[in-house]
Parts: sequence; C-alpha cells; structure tokens
Amino acid sequence: MLEYIKEAPAGRFLRFLGFQRPWLAFPEEQPGFEPGLMQMPAVVGETSAAASDTETDLEKTMPKGSAATRATEKDESARSQSPDTQVVVVAFTEDDPANPRNWPHGKKMWTLTVVNLYTFCVYCTASIVTPTADAMMARYHVSLVVASLGLSMYVVGYAVGPMFLSPISEIPRIGRNPPYLYGFAAFFVVSIALAFVDSFPAIIVLRWLQGLAGSPALASGAASIEDIYDIYSAPYGYVWWIAAMYCGPAIGPLMAGYAVSDSWRWPLYEVVIMSGIILCLLPFLPETYPGTILLRRAERLRHAPGGQDRYEYRTETELHPTPFSKALFEALIRPLEITTKDPAVLYAALYGGLVYATYYSFFEAFPIVYLGTYRMTLGELGLVFLSLMTGCIIGLAAYYAYLRSWFIPHARKSHADTGKPVEQEEWLRPGLCGVWGPPAGLLLFAWAARADVHWIVPTVGINIWAGGSFCMFQSIICYVALAYPKYVASLFAANDFVRSMMAAAFVQFSHSMYVDLGVGKGVSVIASLSGVGVAGMYGLYYFGAWLRARSQFTG
Repeated sequence: MLEYIKEAPAGRFLRFLGFQRPWLAFPEEQPGFEPGLMQMPAVVGETSAAASDTETDLEKTMPKGSAATRATEKDESARSQSPDTQVVVVAFTEDDPANPRNWPHGKKMWTLTVVNLYTFCVYCTASIVTPTADAMMARYHVSLVVASLGLSMYVVGYAVGPMFLSPISEIPRIGRNPPYLYGFAAFFVVSIALAFVDSFPAIIVLRWLQGLAGSPALASGAASIEDIYDIYSAPYGYVWWIAAMYCGPAIGPLMAGYAVSDSWRWPLYEVVIMSGIILCLLPFLPETYPGTILLRRAERLRHAPGGQDRYEYRTETELHPTPFSKALFEALIRPLEITTKDPAVLYAALYGGLVYATYYSFFEAFPIVYLGTYRMTLGELGLVFLSLMTGCIIGLAAYYAYLRSWFIPHARKSHADTGKPVEQEEWLRPGLCGVWGPPAGLLLFAWAARADVHWIVPTVGINIWAGGSFCMFQSIICYVALAYPKYVASLFAANDFVRSMMAAAFVQFSHSMYVDLGVGKGVSVIASLSGVGVAGMYGLYYFGAWLRARSQFTG
C-alpha cells in the first residue's frame, strides 16, 4: 500500500513531514545510492562525444537555447568547477516500475476506481436535484423553467471548467492530482453551503460553482486512463469511465426520489455525504502524469549526494520549455480549432452532444410521462431512471465481450504481424450497430408512452436508447483518442464543452417542447436528428481514413 501512495498527495505530505525513510523513500534516496548512468536504468544520457575542458565541448550535450543552457548562476558556477559535467535527460525505460503503464494491476485498478467514483459523484449530483423542482417552485415562487436552472447551470459549470482545468493538469509542475484534489475539496465546501443556503439566486450561483469545481475529472479522467493503459488496454478503462458517466445521472433521481418526501434539502445532504467519502479517497490517488513523475525524479536526483558532481539531470520539458503563450494557445484555442475544422471531430462533438442532450431532456420528459400519464410517485419515477443504467449495463457487457473475445486479440495480432496498429476506423465497428439504438429507442418511447400501453413498453425503448448510445459513444471516444493523440486531453475538454452546453440548452427548452408538441412529437423530433447521426457514423467509418489523410491535426 505504501508503494501505491508514494506519488499520491498523502504520501507527499508524509514525506514533507519527514517520514520518507525507510517506507516512502525512492531508490535515489536510499542510503548508498550513487548517481550516475549505470545505477539508473530509467535515465537516458545526452553526452558529448568526448569530455573536454572547454565549454564548447560541454555545449554539445544540449541544444542551443534550451532550458539547461539557461541555468542559474549556482549551476553555472558548479559547471565551471566541473567541466566534465554532462546533461542527462531523465526518461522511462521499457520496464521502468515508475512508469504508470508498468504499474501493478492492483495499483491501476485503484486509480481507475477512484477516478470513476469521482466522475460518478459529479454526474449524480447534476440530476439529484430534479425531484426538488416542485418544492423549490412552491418555496421561492418561480416557474418550472426558472427552477430548471438548478440543473442547467450546474451543467454549464462543468462545461466551462475542463477548458481551463484540464490543460493545467498537463503542466509537469502541477500534474493530474492537484486539480482533482483541490477542485473536489471546493466541490465539497460548495455542497455544504448549498445544503443550508435559503436564497434562490444564491442556490443557482452555488450550483454553477459546484459544477465548475467538480469538472476536472470529466475531461482529465480519460487522460488519466490513457496515462496508465496502453492502446489496447485503455478501451477497457474507458468502458468503466463512460459507465460512470451514464449511471450517475440515472441514480441521482432515485437517491432523491424517496428522500425528498421528507425534506427538499435531503438530496443536497446526500451530496455532502457522498462527496465527503470520495474526498477522503483522493489523497491516496497516485499521480499518473508521466511529465510530473519524471520531473520529481529529476529533482530528487539533483538533490542526491553527489548528484551534481558529474551529471546535470533534466527532463525533456526542462530542456525544451514551451512558451506560455504557445501553451495557452495549444490548450484553449487549438482544441476548438480542431473541433470546428476537422469533420471527424466535429461530428463526434455534435452527435455526442445530441446523445448527451437527449439524456438530459429525459429529466423533463419522464415526469410528464410517468407522473402524469402513469400516475407514479416520485420514488417510483426514480426507479424508472434505472432503465438508463440497465441499458448502459447491457451495452457495456456487449461492448466488453466484443473487445475481449475478438477485437483486441485481432488488433494485437495484426499489429504484431504488420508492425503497425489497425486502422482507427476499425474501432468504430460497434458504433455502426449502436448508432441505430437511439432513433429506434426514442421512437418506441415516443409513441408507446400512452395510458392504454403498459409503462414497461416505453421503458424498454429507453433501454434500447441507452445500450445503443453507450456503444456508439464508446466507439467515438476510442476513435478520437487514437486519431488525435497529441491533443487528446484538450480535445476531450472541448468535446465535453460542446456536449454539456447542448445538454444545458435542452434542459431549458425541452419541457416547453414536450408540452406544446406532446411527448410523441417532441421526442420524434430528437429521434429524427439521431437518424441523421446514423448517416454520419457510416460516413465516418467509410471515409474517415480519407479525411484523416487530409487533416493537418492527426498524428
């Protein structure tokens, strides 16, 4: 367990207090460690052809204008006293145990579990307030559309957050953990304030802040999975992460449906309890970002006894720093540029946004159908939302079986035989089947939701929608991650922004649409848009390679 938390916030805090030896010490901190090349299997040296007493020979060990050449006066003094000093670039070797992709299975599963629980909690908190709408309307004398701001502003909060917080997690000095931990700590504090505040405007503002504070895992979660799994293992991690995204909003109304009968504040208390438990786990989440792990290793080597005598330890990012203006452009502007200019990414964002927005429109449609038409209670309505989760589980089981029994073994064999990965479009195959689920399921729900038809029939339609959209969404996630690896974290943030903003908009107008058009016609409008997405998925499968070949962003 101590090995698991060395790079975690709890481990770093214990090391700060002086408990690093012997339990939390790294190899380079062990007694008798001698810095050098032979003792460090995870370091690759950039050395000159021959040592010389001249600075010209020394400069051959590093590029001109690199961070290493702009060392402090202390470093320059040490370098002048030791002309044989060589710059060593700290990196991972193939079997380096510090590389997150080489971690033990248990450590990877712990990391995946904590990230998924974090994701589940944030998405569950979005929908947990939906059963409180009537109580808030009565208490604060607002309309249903205004009361819906409690949900939509939360969604806007976690739409905006990843655009700024996700790029921060890829700064080596910061890494993945600080945005996770400090963001969720703020989420917990805001949740406490929400549970006791008694002003509707304050509730809406706090809901926005709550969504903003909880947002880091919604985009960086995929990046954390990519940190610890290779190309053929990451899809298994994505399966569970996306399942947490799907199941969270489905379970929220169930948790609140029975509690709200006692007090409309009880769902808010439940968020405090749930987030408090998860906050206790985050200090034990290992750091997964390779750049941060390597930077910390380089710093330890520089402080090791004798560490500056012959070698100057630097990471690649220290040798080749990125100007802040360029980093800001790559983090904020480039993902939006790719999303708008690349047809494949634009389709993934728009159709993924439609699926996500449809999901959130159910929070307006379900009460009309199951409370109004079928005369269910709030608790029973919460149980109906579980149909979204059961559909997700069916889709998960089918997709997981497809990966494990056929596709991953086939892809590994093809890679070994040809020396290159399978075409990215091959990852879209499950989506070719799953993409039919949303329009079919929506049409069944739309026209079976009548008093003379048993309630299970429209609910089956929701199951079909959820299972199909899960497989489709999973395929798109894998496709984008593989086709655009350089921008994957920021692209997920941009994708999350588009999805969430569309969902927030649907929350605000879908109730009026269902009332004015009726549930049948209103849902049919969304089903027709989903039908257009079917053509897009097949177009992406057959013409994706052609589009990627002409894209300036792939690779």
